[in-house]
Amino acid sequence: MSKTLLSNSEAAVSPEVLVKSRQGSNAHRPARLDVDLHAMTAPSLLIRKLYNTGHTNHDVPVMKQYNGLNEADVLSKCVAEEIPLHALEHYTQGPDQAVALRRRVLAKFLAITGLSGKSLAKLPHQNYNWDLVVGSYCENVIGYMPVPVGVAGPVLIDSKNFFIPMATTEGALIASTNRGCKAINNAGGVTTNLTDDGITRGPCVQFPGTERAAFAKNWISSHEGQVILRDAFESTSNIAKLRRVNASIAGRSLYIRFKATTGDAMGMNMISKGVENALRVMSQDPKFEDMRVVSLSGNYCTDKKASALNWIEGRGKSVVAEAVIPHQAVQSVLKCTAEAMVRINNSKNLVGSAMAGVIGGYNAHAANIVAAIFIATGQDPAQVVESANCITLMEW
Repeated sequence: MSKTLLSNSEAAVSPEVLVKSRQGSNAHRPARLDVDLHAMTAPSLLIRKLYNTGHTNHDVPVMKQYNGLNEADVLSKCVAEEIPLHALEHYTQGPDQAVALRRRVLAKFLAITGLSGKSLAKLPHQNYNWDLVVGSYCENVIGYMPVPVGVAGPVLIDSKNFFIPMATTEGALIASTNRGCKAINNAGGVTTNLTDDGITRGPCVQFPGTERAAFAKNWISSHEGQVILRDAFESTSNIAKLRRVNASIAGRSLYIRFKATTGDAMGMNMISKGVENALRVMSQDPKFEDMRVVSLSGNYCTDKKASALNWIEGRGKSVVAEAVIPHQAVQSVLKCTAEAMVRINNSKNLVGSAMAGVIGGYNAHAANIVAAIFIATGQDPAQVVESANCITLMEW
């Protein structure tokens, strides 16, 4: 049976199943939900809950009076900035009415400033379960942006067929991805191997001087330091397992990089909680009573930014994937020759990327496919920065 590759976690979905690369991508661990093709009405559990087809909130009457204020009172107070837009849920009978009222307030603001409200009027806000959104996923809600979702595949990955949901407005992206899937299938599929696993968090701590910072760095590298930090870290979770801790010094500041496995979740909350406790235990040691935590994240993780450290050390799941495509499939499906593909891959993806000084971008457009999957499956698109890191190598 063909299956659909979907995700239902906070994690960014790993692009290893989509990018033909010899050295894996630094992506985050996906929670894979295999479902029959007919179940593709919505790509993730969260999105399925958000689209509440049994409830049409445009039928809900705008509130007449609540908290002693009627609609006109709330509108005028919002325009006068006496009631902030983000607090409208406290002055209405539910998030549906708050969204509708917020749109009216915003329309008044636009009219006052002489701006057109046409774009706001075209932004949909009905037939959506705002109860699950407000206070959890978005603030100052005024609507949602529908994006077309297509499907590529099936593609044979490690002897299993998958359909790949992709949300995009870039014409031909899914069609070209589909051709790649067809070529890979003609090759007998793609094989993958997990080469590394571990999400990271890199706090910044500070000491009175460089000597003390260097002492702490050496302690962290010691067996004693590793054991103490690991025990403190893992006491906060039954799932997270600390793999290693490294530190780099910059003056009297110390940047500590914790790397841990977090099961099927991307695990940023999990690892942050563990790191916080590890630093607390360390600061309670008389040897480090002068340590000051500057930031739980010192950008040494590093999260959602192009980074040589992530490219070299990896962040999340690192995977190597391989497919051997026959000459006939290259010619009939991809409409070119193997020799031409190898030549342009070398000139463009390798040399061209090097000339541009890219970090982790030795590929044609891996970010396109990864971003489309993230949006379709309800993931964080900002994670594309590191999740699309990969190098494409070709031989013939």
